[in-house]
Amino acid sequence: MRWLTVLLGAAILAAIAAVVVVLPDNEPISSDTRASAVPSTSKKPLPQPTVKEYKDACGTFDLQDVKPYAVTGYWITPSSNPCTWRHQMEEIHAAGGDTVIRIGYGLQYRTVEDGRILTRDGEVDARYTDCEGCWQEAEQDLRQANPDNRIGRTFVYRTDESFGPGLLRCPQMERAIRHGKRVYYRLLAAPDGSDDATCDFTSTGRAYDLILVAGSSEDSLTELLRLGDIFGVQVFPSLPMAPRDSAVATRASSKHLPVLVTLTRRILQDYGDRFKDRASLGGFYQPFELQLGATMATNPTLQVYSEQHTIIEQELPGKPILVSPYMDARKRVPFGQTPKQVAEGFKALAKSGVGIIAPQDSRGTGKVGLFWPDQRDNEVDPRLRPVVGETTYDTAYHGSTRDYYREMALARELLVEEGFEVELWANVESFEPSAVTPCQPQGTRGATDKKRLDAAVAMTGRYVQKVVSYMWSDFFTCGDTPLKDQVMADHLRPIAVDAVRTSPNEEDGVEIRGYNLERGGTITLTWPGGSAELLINATDAPNEAMADRIVVAWVPFDWSQVPLGVWVSVGVRSPSGLEATEPLHVRVSV
Repeated sequence: MRWLTVLLGAAILAAIAAVVVVLPDNEPISSDTRASAVPSTSKKPLPQPTVKEYKDACGTFDLQDVKPYAVTGYWITPSSNPCTWRHQMEEIHAAGGDTVIRIGYGLQYRTVEDGRILTRDGEVDARYTDCEGCWQEAEQDLRQANPDNRIGRTFVYRTDESFGPGLLRCPQMERAIRHGKRVYYRLLAAPDGSDDATCDFTSTGRAYDLILVAGSSEDSLTELLRLGDIFGVQVFPSLPMAPRDSAVATRASSKHLPVLVTLTRRILQDYGDRFKDRASLGGFYQPFELQLGATMATNPTLQVYSEQHTIIEQELPGKPILVSPYMDARKRVPFGQTPKQVAEGFKALAKSGVGIIAPQDSRGTGKVGLFWPDQRDNEVDPRLRPVVGETTYDTAYHGSTRDYYREMALARELLVEEGFEVELWANVESFEPSAVTPCQPQGTRGATDKKRLDAAVAMTGRYVQKVVSYMWSDFFTCGDTPLKDQVMADHLRPIAVDAVRTSPNEEDGVEIRGYNLERGGTITLTWPGGSAELLINATDAPNEAMADRIVVAWVPFDWSQVPLGVWVSVGVRSPSGLEATEPLHVRVSV
């Protein structure tokens, strides 16, 4: 018996896993069709706006005029201006965003000279000059408790947060030191990370780690969570980032892991005291980036994720860690990874305890390309040339964005069956590799456009539970026509993410999944020598775990009129005439 198979955005591979076997609804589902059918493991109600309009010293904020887009979460950077937070929340909410992820700071080992904290370049660090006596006072207090006590290592951590008493475990040795708008927190901990709750500094003389936290008199997280409650946005604050290995900067330092564990525990204990029941606290972001690949299981940074996951489960159970590793699909670099190698890295990450893996699509950096199988011999997008040169997609990359997310979705399916709770999100990068006018003062990245962002959503949306983007600050707000304005003005344009042949009630047809599919709209199929326009009469919610706002439309169509082996372009048009800028590419074969 002959069956039609549809290849959806996969590279032309010999492996059977590369194809989507499209069967009637009552038949077993193929591996690729099941890739996103696994239920979302941590789906929780999101906070909802508490008012219709909000007023404060920064202005009046309208919470009703929402123009939702496929991207529902954004990274934001720290700001010293409280009105910046408010305006960002308003803009993100207006674009249909329900999630913000905070960029954070890293724990750093430092040397000390005459009690003064030095930078890594050997200069006196101005951030700690207001606390010049802090090191000597800590050493003096330790020696008063036991003459053999001393400070063995010194670490610093900067933040715009202000912590409560939960940060300080041993008040006789640890304290908050206020100086103007800055608050320094002096923590003393055992180098092995044990963080003894008895606070016995007298019985045995030993070396201690000094952790000097440069904080703020005003707590940015309290303000972000308050705004999250008002605007209906969940917040993922940043966990402390691990110190880097001095020999391999892409890895976390194993020898400094115990002190990171101590700082993480203290911060999360304080959060547990103050924010345990806040609906706007969505989880935590670990900003230490890794490359997804087959050797990830041996990377010591996974121990950081594992240790921090354990602490979160103890202090704030149910709040997931979110990580956003990057991919590199380039063939001409020795560290380029295939889709299956990336899937192995995904498995290793999930087994470390992280609850949300949001791989960077890596199109913004040029390390992965957006292309369909029948476009492999096409010249790369000119905006990618600074990274891969003037070449074809096939020469430049091991696979396309869709290939990588498909393999990770299949890996997630297996992990969930094994009992691991993990979600796959897509982090679609909202920038280009370079530009004449960069979006950031210190960088080279340039602005992209909504058409390219729509293409990234079309490539990834089939396989993920949520689409987020790095980042709102700068990349959505730079340029003569900022990306945020493009998104708001064009938010009704449809985006198709999937097309399969189905035959409910033995009637042949095509099922489309995507955003802004509406009754009265049109599905357009185009193949060499033929085309068809199919009217959408109804839409419904998908019967599997897909990103919010994705709907399903089925229309009858006789596939026998399409020659076997040809590529078919699947487009979507809204009732108002808006067409998806990125059509799907499918192929019918035996």
